[in-house]
Order: sequence, then C-alpha cells, then structure tokens
Amino acid sequence: MKLSMLFISLSIATACLSDTSSAAMRQYTATADNSQWEVVKTTRLQCQLNHEVPYYGEAIFSATASKNKDLLFNLDMVVRPDNYSIAGLKAVPPIWRAGLPARDIADMKLLRKFDGELGNKTAWEMLTELEKGYQPTFYYQDWQNSADKIAVGLSNINFKQAYWAFLQCRDELLPYSFEDISFTIMNYQPNTSKLTKSSKQRLDKIAEYLKYDTTIAAISIDSYTDSYGGRWNNLELSKKRAQAIKEYMVSLGIDETKVETQGFGEKRHVATNDNILGRDKNRRLVIQIEKM
Repeated sequence: MKLSMLFISLSIATACLSDTSSAAMRQYTATADNSQWEVVKTTRLQCQLNHEVPYYGEAIFSATASKNKDLLFNLDMVVRPDNYSIAGLKAVPPIWRAGLPARDIADMKLLRKFDGELGNKTAWEMLTELEKGYQPTFYYQDWQNSADKIAVGLSNINFKQAYWAFLQCRDELLPYSFEDISFTIMNYQPNTSKLTKSSKQRLDKIAEYLKYDTTIAAISIDSYTDSYGGRWNNLELSKKRAQAIKEYMVSLGIDETKVETQGFGEKRHVATNDNILGRDKNRRLVIQIEKM
C-alpha cells in the first residue's frame, strides 16, 4: 500500500513539473488553418514576403532595388523589447520528421524598443529551411515575465507558392538603388545639347527609377559649359540644357514645382579649358535628388 501511494505521489509530482515546464514556454505559431504567406509588390523598387504570426506580430522578408538585391528579415513585434537580449534561431523539423534534432541557425539581437532584424545570409538560410519544410523558430527569455520563455515559429504551411512569387518579384527589381542615382554628373558633346552616350544611359536609369519612387521631394539641375563660344551664349546654352532635362523629368510624372534648374555658363570650371579632356569635364550637368 505504501509503495502504491509513493508511486502515485511521484507520478503527480512529475506531472506537475511537466505542466510547469510547458507553461513556462509561451509559443506563437500559425496553425494549418490560419497560416498565410503574402507577397507585397507595389513597384520595381521593393518586394516583401509577409507572414502573420497570430497574437504576436509579423515576419517580413524584403528585398529592395540595388545591384545585389540583398534580403532583410524583420520580426515585427506588437510588443517590442523592454530590455536588450538575444534570441536564438533554430530550424525545427516538421512533425513528420519529429525525431530529428533542431538545428541552430543564428542569434538575433533584441534591442530595446526595436523590432528584430537579420541580414542577407541568415534571411536566405531561413527561406531555404522553410522550403525544405522546416520551421525557423526564435527562442528568447520574456522581458516582461522572468519565469517565461518565448518561442516564435514561422509556419511552412502555404509557403512555397508565395515564395516562388517573391523570387520572381525580386528578380524584376531594378539593379540599382536611390543612392546610385541621387547624385549624378553628366556630360555633353561639343557645341551641342546632346548628351554623351554614357550620360544618356545614366539619364535613362534616373528616368526609370523616377517612374516608381513617389517619395521624391526635390530635384536640383545645375548646368555648366566650357569657355568656348562666348560667355553670353554659353550662359544661355547652360540654361537651355537644364530646362530640357527638367521638361523630360516632368514628362515622367515628376511635379514641376519640385524641379529647380540653374545655368551657370562658364562659371565654376572643374578642369582646364586648354585641352579637349578638360573641356569635356567642364561641359557638365549635375543632378541632385532628395527624398521626403
């Protein structure tokens, strides 16, 4: 009888410990019924792959127009950290492979009052794990309750089709960024208002970018000439060149009140006018673009 009572007591104690351990881990993951992945594409400047984590926030993979089109992962939390901490990231195997161990991927810094972020390499690794059916999961100590730990998982359900759409979207992004076109120096052919071939290509890039970016605040166009042709003629020529570029940008949909032009003629040379190379540099147009 005493042995039976002891066995029952041990069983109850074990069950209690199990419940306590389970209660100490608060888990947030989408279920098969509410797991959704959505591609957000507005222009050729940015693509996002979004996944809502119910009662927690949103996981966001994004890529922006640039040469490398690098990825950025953002864990958008409804309740942001109150303290500085570290979240461990693991690739958790699917239920049908539950016997396999979870694999460490990386650590993510949790900064006070900021969402969690991870760079290109780790973001790609997370996506490939999702593609294989694994569930990238973050583990960290709750900053509001020292007795609790948090587990935030990204469900792989309904992932593949959205992932493919995201990859296609990323492939169509422009291969240059705002920083690449925000300050541009272009040059003209001698005694004409025709841009050099390389400068025309540069202007085409700017035009392509401006089609999509609605956050342009101001564009400054400054035009200069070499010292050949007469001072007054060169001043007028520089004004006409700047105005022609403004009209071109307005034709792309840019508000003309945001575009300011100036013609300086022979003023402010950047090289000598005594040789062809120097004069080529002086026949220039400088475009500076600012965002809101």
